[in-house]
Amino acid sequence: MKCANCKKPATEEYKPFCGQRCKDVDLHRWFSEGYVVESEEIPLDEDEG
Repeated sequence: MKCANCKKPATEEYKPFCGQRCKDVDLHRWFSEGYVVESEEIPLDEDEG
């Protein structure tokens, strides 16, 4: 298995990443909205607030 970020061999400890750095890079992308899960938003009624 290759690292999800840099494509080096993944290690058992950090699977699917090669190490802590790539794991942290991926986490930062999630926190900074670098990754987005598409969804269809349903508008709320004005009464529901």
